[in-house]
Amino acid sequence: MDNELVKRLAWSGLIAGLGVASSMLAQRAAAMIWRRVFNEEPPE
Repeated sequence: MDNELVKRLAWSGLIAGLGVASSMLAQRAAAMIWRRVFNEEPPE
């Protein structure tokens, strides 16, 4: 990992992966809250 380009690509990949994971988690949490509050499936 001495190459600066490799470090930047690894960092970008890590950020992208965490962004996707947090987005999925937020969507699931929002859907769960919606179902409990309105007792119906969330809109698409």
